[in-house]
Amino acid sequence: MAKIVFADDGIEFDGKTLEQRALGGVESSVIMMMEEFAKRGHEVIVRNKCKEAMVYKGVDWAPIEQGLPEEADLYIANRGDKLIDLMPKAKKTVFWTHNPCKYMVKWRYLKKFWKVRPTIVFIGEYHATTLPSWVPDGGRRVIPYGIPEIFRHATVRSQAPAPRAVFTSNPLRSLNWLLDRWEQEIRPASPKAELHVFGGPAVYGAVGAEKAALMDEIFKRAKAMADQGIVLRGPATKQELIEELQQARIMTFRGDINETFCLAVAEAQALGTPTVVQDYGSMYERVVDGKTGTVAKDDETFSQGAIKLLNDDEHWFEQHKNCLKTQRSWGWEQACAAFEELI
Repeated sequence: MAKIVFADDGIEFDGKTLEQRALGGVESSVIMMMEEFAKRGHEVIVRNKCKEAMVYKGVDWAPIEQGLPEEADLYIANRGDKLIDLMPKAKKTVFWTHNPCKYMVKWRYLKKFWKVRPTIVFIGEYHATTLPSWVPDGGRRVIPYGIPEIFRHATVRSQAPAPRAVFTSNPLRSLNWLLDRWEQEIRPASPKAELHVFGGPAVYGAVGAEKAALMDEIFKRAKAMADQGIVLRGPATKQELIEELQQARIMTFRGDINETFCLAVAEAQALGTPTVVQDYGSMYERVVDGKTGTVAKDDETFSQGAIKLLNDDEHWFEQHKNCLKTQRSWGWEQACAAFEELI
C-alpha cells in the first residue's frame, strides 16, 4: 500500500482532539480522512502543530517542527504556502484547499505552484470556481468531504419532533441575521418554536479567540431573546450533535459566500434533518431545494420555508425521508478512494 504524508501548520490538534472537544470542519475532516486511509492499509504520517508525538488509530502524529519524511507516494499539503515544496521527492504532491481561493492568488503561492505543479483539490464545485483558470497547477480535482460514518445510520423517525430549530455553524456567519428572521417572521408564525444555538470561539482555535468579542456580542443578543425561544447551548462534540440533530425538526442557516462545503449542513441532512438555507456559496450543493429543505433566493422565502417545516408534520416527514434517501451516499471511504486515484 501507499505511504501518505499529510502536513498542516494551522491550529493545534491531534488524533484524539475530535473525541475530546468540538472542532472545526477542516480539522475534523483531516482526522477522519487520515483514519480512513489507515483503515485502508496505508502508512499514514501526519505532521502538524500537535503537542506531542503519538500513534493513534493507525496514524503517526508528530509536531511539524520535527520535520517530514524524505519520500512519500502521496504528499498532501494542507492550505499553507510554506508546505507546498517541503517534499520534493514525493511521487505525487497535492495541495488541499478549503476556503475561497482568493487567498492563493499571491506571489508566495503562485511561485510554488509553478515550481511544484501540485494537483489542487477542491471540496466542491462552487469552491473550484473561486480559483482563476490561469493559476498554474498540475491538475485540478473536486473531492467533497466525506460524511462521517456516525452520521449515516439514522432511521426514519416514528413521529415528527417538537418545533425545534438548530444553528450549529460559525456565529459570525449570519447568526445575527437569523435572529432577525426568528424575531420578525418565524417565531410569530410558530409561537412554540425554539432555536437552539450551538458553538463558540473555542471551536475555532486561535482564529476564534481573535474574533471572540464579535461572537460574544451576538451571543449576548441571543441570550436576551430567551423569551422568544432562543436557547444557547455552547460547543458540542460530534456525538452530542448527532443526538441533538435527531431531536431537532430543522436546521436553519443562511449560508455564506465563504462556505465552500458546509459540513454542518451535510451532517444534518445525512441524519434526516431538513435544512433551510439561502443560495450562498455551496448551499445548493448540500440541500436539494423543495426536497430536503429550502434553498431560498430571499429572506421571505427563507422564513416561509422554516415556518412550513416547523408547523406542517406531513411536509416535514416527506422532506425528512428524502434526506435519508439521498443525502448520505458519500463517506470518507469514497473520498479516500478518490485521493488514491491521484497516486
